Amino acid sequence: MRNKRMVAAVAGVVVMAGLTACGGGKGGGEAASDTAVVKKSPLELALASLRTASQQTDGKKSAKVEGTVKNGPSTQSMKGALDWSQGMRMDVDITQAGGQSPVAGKPVKALYTPQAMYMNMGAAGLPVGGKSWVKYDYDALTRKLGPAGALLKDQMQNNNPTRAVELLIASGKVKEAGKEDVRGVQATRYTGTLTVSELTRMQSKSFSEADRKALQQQMQQTGRESESIDLWIDSENLLVKKRERSDSMASAFDSTVYYSDYGTKVAVTEPPASETVDFDKVAG
Repeated sequence: MRNKRMVAAVAGVVVMAGLTACGGGKGGGEAASDTAVVKKSPLELALASLRTASQQTDGKKSAKVEGTVKNGPSTQSMKGALDWSQGMRMDVDITQAGGQSPVAGKPVKALYTPQAMYMNMGAAGLPVGGKSWVKYDYDALTRKLGPAGALLKDQMQNNNPTRAVELLIASGKVKEAGKEDVRGVQATRYTGTLTVSELTRMQSKSFSEADRKALQQQMQQTGRESESIDLWIDSENLLVKKRERSDSMASAFDSTVYYSDYGTKVAVTEPPASETVDFDKVAG
């Protein structure tokens, strides 16, 4: 029972660590001018800047990443690097504070591949079933978590830092919000707010319509109505910071992620099978 409770708690860390902006709406922007000289509206200028940022950021294929995710009383912080050249691969250290997690205050190494995530519980002094690594297969999480698991699988297989940028572009609901300093780098901030319906509308083709509708219903049942997204783009048209916030009846969600050192080398090697145990086999 102890192992089952522990692994179930860690599953929350998996979802939070993997979570990023989901959904979207229709692209938009009207060409507003009655004169012979067509001037771009603030929306059109913002969309054009974000399109350039999406192309430049996506082309880098890797970056260092650092961030925090606050979900109610608990906070997860992570630091490492990710590569999205062929699906998402990420090597990060995750530390949880607050809440009832058995790994609270203990850094846990997490490895992401396009098929599964691995957490080194042994190094945190909490081996499971005599094994150091717990494997979270995305297909197994889909079966256990339903639409939320399907969303996680979709994100892990199709994700990269530009996903949130593309979301605001597709929504057509974004505005420039001035210049700010982001860890010593001057960046332009863009902001937008989307409804739950819009959030669940823009997923990859691999995310089924049935899962999309079920996810929307699941989100609405929690009282979640919208999500705000803020992006900071530097002078090289690269995403350097992303913040996502939403509220529900259960808790508030607030995620902030910083990106740097684009093009960094990222090597992710799956742990040996002899040192891993499947999450679904010990979680029950």
